[in-house]
Amino acid sequence: MSKPTDPLAPLLSERLQVGDCVVDIPLREVRAPGSRRAVRITPKSLGVLLVLVENAGKVVSRDILLAEVWPNTLPTNDVVTQAITQLRKAFAVGRDHPNYIETIAKSGYRLLAPVEWLAAEMIEAPLRIAPAKVAEEPLARQETAPTSQLRADATVVTVPKQPPVQKQALRWKQRVLLVGGVALIAALVWAGWRWQSAEGLGSAAAIKQQLTAPTRPYQLITSAPGFEFSPTLSPDGSLVAYLSSPAEEIVGSSILVQATNQSQPRELTRPPTGAWDSNPEWSPNGREIAFLRRVPGEDCRIMAVSVAGGDERVLGDCDPGNRPSFDWTPDGSGLIFSSAARSAGSPGLRVLDLKTGRWRHLQYGATEDDVDFAPRYSPDGRWIVFIRSTPLGDLWRIPAGGGGAERLTRQYAELRGWDWTPDGRAIVYGRRVDGHTRLYWLSVANGQIRDLGIEDAQAPTIADRANALAFVQRKPHFGIYRVSTDAGDLSGPQRLFASSGRDTLPSVAPDGRQIVFTSDRSGEFALWWADMERPTSLHVIEGIRPESRYLPVWSPESRRVLVIGSDAAGNFGLYEINPANGQVVRLQVPQSAGDLLTAAYLPDPKRLLVITGSSDGGQRLTLFDRGDDKWRLLATLEGVSLAKLDPSQGRILLTYAAREGLWQTDLALSPDSLRRVDGTYPSSQRYRTWSVSEDGHIEYLEQLAGCFVSLRHIGVGRSHPAPRCVQPAHLSSVNGFSSSARNRAVYVAMAQDDGADIGFMSLPSLMELRSEEEQLADP
Repeated sequence: MSKPTDPLAPLLSERLQVGDCVVDIPLREVRAPGSRRAVRITPKSLGVLLVLVENAGKVVSRDILLAEVWPNTLPTNDVVTQAITQLRKAFAVGRDHPNYIETIAKSGYRLLAPVEWLAAEMIEAPLRIAPAKVAEEPLARQETAPTSQLRADATVVTVPKQPPVQKQALRWKQRVLLVGGVALIAALVWAGWRWQSAEGLGSAAAIKQQLTAPTRPYQLITSAPGFEFSPTLSPDGSLVAYLSSPAEEIVGSSILVQATNQSQPRELTRPPTGAWDSNPEWSPNGREIAFLRRVPGEDCRIMAVSVAGGDERVLGDCDPGNRPSFDWTPDGSGLIFSSAARSAGSPGLRVLDLKTGRWRHLQYGATEDDVDFAPRYSPDGRWIVFIRSTPLGDLWRIPAGGGGAERLTRQYAELRGWDWTPDGRAIVYGRRVDGHTRLYWLSVANGQIRDLGIEDAQAPTIADRANALAFVQRKPHFGIYRVSTDAGDLSGPQRLFASSGRDTLPSVAPDGRQIVFTSDRSGEFALWWADMERPTSLHVIEGIRPESRYLPVWSPESRRVLVIGSDAAGNFGLYEINPANGQVVRLQVPQSAGDLLTAAYLPDPKRLLVITGSSDGGQRLTLFDRGDDKWRLLATLEGVSLAKLDPSQGRILLTYAAREGLWQTDLALSPDSLRRVDGTYPSSQRYRTWSVSEDGHIEYLEQLAGCFVSLRHIGVGRSHPAPRCVQPAHLSSVNGFSSSARNRAVYVAMAQDDGADIGFMSLPSLMELRSEEEQLADP
């Protein structure tokens, strides 16, 4: 095929032959030889294919794919993996025979199949493709595992190089189709843009318009300094209520109401000094807003106020030591609340009858170890969905009248809010991935999950009777700080490594010199190592993509690090890393242990502690002996959310997901050695924000009125002295921190720049996702 003389000339072909398969560009369909029907791929998968086609036979890095197909966004690498996985399935290529797209470890992907643009006369003729055996697996059956586990598993094999494609024609074709096709399709999905016809590409003005960055599908309707968060939409979607805290101030959060545009808000509540208003929820009739008024540790009231303003009324009392979550019942006669504290009677969800003031516990088999949070009724009133085991949990549902609980997701993720779509067929939820929060779309019918591509978004709320979505957009930049624990040191927090990225999960070695942490400073989320006495030693550890839920854990002799994550081939598991030489080894934890969450070393190098998730949504601590080829299970403790070695006293310190305080046991997890160390700290919601140094000192980070980051000493024999304010105006990461007895310091990830605004968008563009999912799922 000859290269067109004019790059603005009409398109010569709409079909592309890749190996034995034919790709219909406008329809986004791939027809494999011998298949009964064509398979439709997503716009992003098509974009990835076209980039690979232009560079056929060459390795294309993930960074290039992200820049070409996901411009002006901050997606995770998982989107590339999912696109490659979908292409392989569409080409009917099994994992053991990657003869179309090859994975190049630590580099990217390479298209190996021969490529040819089909001429117009070939399009009309019947396709003559030799039949071949193909795997007919509908795309609807692709994995819906946690994002952390959606990795490519292809084996790298040596394949003879295929004939090169005509580069000039492909470069022209890719430029027009990728920008003019994929960008417009993506814009259609997100913002309802219209397709332009092939004839519409025939002007310089049209090409220039397509090369312009697409308009984002949402607008920010608040822009004041500080934090605007916890939005709730009126049933008709015309108004939004949210919490507001001014810049450099955390006390006195008020509820504001405004139209869902950039109009001026009005203050609906003004809490008294020392109190916080939180959890605003719009009533089904649109006339009032329920909320909590709390004085932490002292008082908690369930309140309501008319949307028009006026006097507030008290609906009931709540636990001042916890912040419950709630929603209105469909008829507006009551409020459904999250699990109460263990000492507050029956476990599980409960309903407050607003007329009588009486509480009613729902019967669905909840136990004292189940912490059920953020309950919401489905639009038709038949179901209740909630998050179990927050802050690392999953979505579950029960019949509204009670009954057995059903698990909807299996991610053990940091879920940041969720809501139903108006038709009740899908759920939109926020989740933290790789240091960022994003919105995801969950189909309730088939469990499929889609990344909506809205960066730094959380706390979604959807209008009951309108196609409107609001959410919180927060874009903090975290740095790693050293904070002295010496009472005489008044130097304040000291930042370790300059970066414009997000540095989190700092884990200092027992030797006090080495530190590892996670960061996206290179453009990809990765694990970094440094000798703190030699700042220039900072470098990325290749071959591992860490999870962001827990800290990496050092061995007692400071030579090895345990990390949950994925290797270059996308294999998820527990990895042991030697930072000195960059060696990364996958540990063969028995699959029967459950979903891997975190692990810890013991003084005996043959023994490891592993925390996993169980099928009932809980967590379990297991002690393994890995001395032989086959790992041996030695002991287990149910409900444990975090475990750390205290080498100074030869004990293991524990927290529980459903219990307040700190616990300890011996190194063998003997049941008779289990006892409480501290009955107050940590709280069950902040069970990762504590650390123990080599000399047994236990530190706890908390958020208090007037101070975003406070450091407190906890443990047996301590009288809980007044906490020390480390950072009054910026939040710390809630995933954990570490401490060093040698340096008399803690190492904390704290935000440099922070704030939050409310975003708003129309839901019809998101509803098209459901239509596309139905097409992909149609066998």
